[in-house]
Amino acid sequence: MHSKQPSPFRSFSLHSFTPILPHKPRNHFSSLTKPRPTFPKNPVPYLLKKCVALLQLYASSRLKLKQIHAFSIRHGVPVSNPDMGKHLIFTIVSLSAPMSYAQHIFSQILDPNIFTWNTMIRGYAESENPRPAVELYRQMHVSSMEPDTHTYPFLLKAVAKLSAVREGEKIHAIAVRNGFESLVFVQNSLVHMYAACGHAENAHRMFELTLDKDLVAWNSVINGFALNGMPNEALTLFREMGLEDVQPDGFTMVSLLSACVELGALALGRRAHVYMLKVGLNTNVHANNALLDLYAKCGSIRESQKLFHEMEKRNVVSWTSLTVGLAVNGFGKEALELFKELEREGLVPSEITFVGVLYACSHCGMVDEGFNYFNRMKEEYGIVPRIEHYGCMVDLLGRSGKVKEAYEYIRNMPLQPNAIVWRTLLGACTIHGNLALGEVARAQLRQLEPGNSGDYVLLSNLYAAERQWSDVQKERNTMLAEGVRKTPGYSLVELGNKVYEFTMGDRSQPQSEDIYAMLAEITKLLKLEGYVPQTANVLADIEEEEKENALSYHSEKIAIAFMLINTAAGTPIRVLKNLRVCADCHLAIKLISKIFKREIVMRDRSRFHYFRDGYCSCRDYW
Repeated sequence: MHSKQPSPFRSFSLHSFTPILPHKPRNHFSSLTKPRPTFPKNPVPYLLKKCVALLQLYASSRLKLKQIHAFSIRHGVPVSNPDMGKHLIFTIVSLSAPMSYAQHIFSQILDPNIFTWNTMIRGYAESENPRPAVELYRQMHVSSMEPDTHTYPFLLKAVAKLSAVREGEKIHAIAVRNGFESLVFVQNSLVHMYAACGHAENAHRMFELTLDKDLVAWNSVINGFALNGMPNEALTLFREMGLEDVQPDGFTMVSLLSACVELGALALGRRAHVYMLKVGLNTNVHANNALLDLYAKCGSIRESQKLFHEMEKRNVVSWTSLTVGLAVNGFGKEALELFKELEREGLVPSEITFVGVLYACSHCGMVDEGFNYFNRMKEEYGIVPRIEHYGCMVDLLGRSGKVKEAYEYIRNMPLQPNAIVWRTLLGACTIHGNLALGEVARAQLRQLEPGNSGDYVLLSNLYAAERQWSDVQKERNTMLAEGVRKTPGYSLVELGNKVYEFTMGDRSQPQSEDIYAMLAEITKLLKLEGYVPQTANVLADIEEEEKENALSYHSEKIAIAFMLINTAAGTPIRVLKNLRVCADCHLAIKLISKIFKREIVMRDRSRFHYFRDGYCSCRDYW
């Protein structure tokens, strides 16, 4: 004889059901399994009501949700019933349960209402795969179900995650046609969608049309500018926000600090830090993490460390930000020590944490340790390596002079190497003088990113180092024939709460006469130190003397000259350069740091350079 099956709700606290089932607490579920004679002949409406009540009050976990669902099935409550299906789907989505579960229920509902459609769209929008949300929206039209005011925010969130701006524009048009564009939560969703899709100007236009600009709208448009390489616009809007007496929150500060990072505006970031302390946002972990990132990326890694140790709350992102910050600032050994401390704390590193760890190993020349960490990442932490991790390994080998091994590593990678991986190899070939593999890497880059001017420069440098001048000229002619233009270089410096931008040969500054006088003085002092201009890599058919003059007027040298005449002796100089610093400027800045007794911190496209007493932290490899 079979034993009696246990109740599916045995894990619940029985007294908690008293409000909905006012029978004897100790056995109220058995009263449902054995209906009393007083029940109506058709108990389904009564049971439906009870199941809905259970879902609303007690489905606090996926396990309890499934138990209630099982109970409804055992007692004949069909999920095809719109009421039952609606509440089941709402609970599934609220608990972030698999959307396949919700879809299975949804497909059985005979006539789902707009609430159920919206809940499904919301569930997909919040999931890792938001695309079905757009498909559901199309099905709504086929089913003649008209969207309501709640449809668009969920739908636009899905579009934003997909970066499907054309789809978003269509939805925008329908929202206008249906008269929903004027609703504040639809407008905010449109601002966010355009910003997330990289259309910051459209986001701003939408923002300007919004009459009731709340904090969400301000945050969305400021973040849109910050994320899309428009930091000046982000800072301008932040100032306008203050004039409108809208108080920023943690999300605002994250966007503001991202804009400061883009500009290298350390002083402005420090002012933001003071503001956070003043209004109590210093306890906001997201804002603090952004501040950690700011200090690290503006070359003030000690301030980043100080903030890290002062933080009351730290998460894995905090540890990762400092680990990566130490690594890119050239403090690889400290980055690895911090990672060990993270492990001792019992925290689980993320895939980004390991990018910092591998980068640190690369810049410290720790090849064996790098491979050890790479294997631990896979075996101990179950992290599947991404292209960024493989790129770090190629850099690790290339930086240590193992260029052939780096090439073989690329050939045996389980992932298709991207342009960054091949460019890393090309850079290693340029430093270590491997022309044959450099040409192999360049051939791959021509297929992947044919219009990248930096690749022409790298290969030309390699030819120049081998004194193959005809090939240097050939690269230049190819570059001109294909219409590839070198990305204009610029350098940014911050002085007196203002960021100054300089380009090559720039004479737009009021102090130009003084700046060029300082440049002439610098050139004279450099030659006394034995400096010889490295003209080989100047891609121009001009005389040697003209090449030397061209090198003297590179944007970073102009920026440094500007800071030398405007700051007190001994004051550190920080420069942000949008391109990789050239070999001549790198040599010159090393000597300038020695001659003028200045610490010069430069962040170029590749890494940080700390120049002090004639030396650079990169050890002449960048």
